[in-house]
Amino acid sequence: MKNIKIYAFADEASPSIDEQIIAMKKNGLDGLEIRNVDGENVSYISLEKAKEVKEKMDAAGLRVWSIGSPIGKIMIDTGDWAAEQERFLHTLEIAKILGAENVRMFSFYGADEKPEEYRDEVMSRLKWYVKAAEGTGIDLCHENEKGIYGDIASRCLDIFKTVPELKCVFDPANFVQCGQDTLEAWEMLAPFVKYLHIKDALPDGNVVPAGKGIGNVKAILDNFKGEALTIEPHLTVFSGLADLEQEGEKSVVGQVYTYSSNEEAFDAACKALKDLI
Repeated sequence: MKNIKIYAFADEASPSIDEQIIAMKKNGLDGLEIRNVDGENVSYISLEKAKEVKEKMDAAGLRVWSIGSPIGKIMIDTGDWAAEQERFLHTLEIAKILGAENVRMFSFYGADEKPEEYRDEVMSRLKWYVKAAEGTGIDLCHENEKGIYGDIASRCLDIFKTVPELKCVFDPANFVQCGQDTLEAWEMLAPFVKYLHIKDALPDGNVVPAGKGIGNVKAILDNFKGEALTIEPHLTVFSGLADLEQEGEKSVVGQVYTYSSNEEAFDAACKALKDLI
């Protein structure tokens, strides 16, 4: 893995884009999977703000690898689909300005509860995203996440076979939190994986540094043939986390490995990955 590029959700180091850049440089990273910037989710920032971020990243010699968007994180039955479509189109414009190669996305909350009932609607919406992104040169990358249609490996496989234009973001910790064996998931999904989220978890769902949980992160890394990884620490509660969850849900983070600051947790996550590599 000598030529692997390592990116990160640096908003876990700081809400400030300036401090995110400092954290990435300190840890020798190649750039950013951008999610929250100066306290605002990337899918909601203005085009002017995106240009400002791009200038700062260029000046630091870093790149934006992926847009860590919340696209697809609405309820399948009650979410505002029209607003979601507008948000997606805006996110594509943000991605173009930032020079991002990927947009990370999801397959709708609540669709896991009645997957047979909601499957066709999920696939129809995912195909709409793909159609809207045609000609942009941007890959749409679906991430497995608890509480969505693509939460377990078999339904992720269904997505990639039905909508082959989509790429896979493989997150071991999210699979652990869904009770999905990660090696079984890897065997099913490896042909579709573009990049990994480096995040590990214990059987109870607690997120821990890579290699300290049951996510088989080392074994997956050893078999990964892609070009890039994104570190997603989740080792402490950070300011943007509440915006990423369903109402009434709370991520289980940092209860076993605790750190005195977000910066310290971010550094620990980076070191854990480098130790595994």
